[in-house]
Amino acid sequence: MAERRSEQEIIEEMQQVVEQMRLDDIEDDPSSAEECFDCDCCGQSKPFAGSIDYNGYRLCNDCVLLAETGFALGKIKDTDDLINYIEDKHLEQLCDFIKQEEKRESN
Repeated sequence: MAERRSEQEIIEEMQQVVEQMRLDDIEDDPSSAEECFDCDCCGQSKPFAGSIDYNGYRLCNDCVLLAETGFALGKIKDTDDLINYIEDKHLEQLCDFIKQEEKRESN
């Protein structure tokens, strides 16, 4: 009979796997730790190191952790589920950016 892992064990395993992906990317291309992109999930500017393209969506390492943990726990079925779940956070980031730009332009 297969041993059932606890949610905590799954989370810890995913943290290790995703962190190793980030470290491997940096080892393969050190500039990936410095070069950034806007994550299609959270909307934040994040390093390429540890990011993954899921069906045309580029997710940062933090969102990859959320996605892979969600998949492993059966909480989400695909990247669209995660993006919909995070959409409010993404919109908040965009609004903050717009507010900062408006403040900068008015000064």
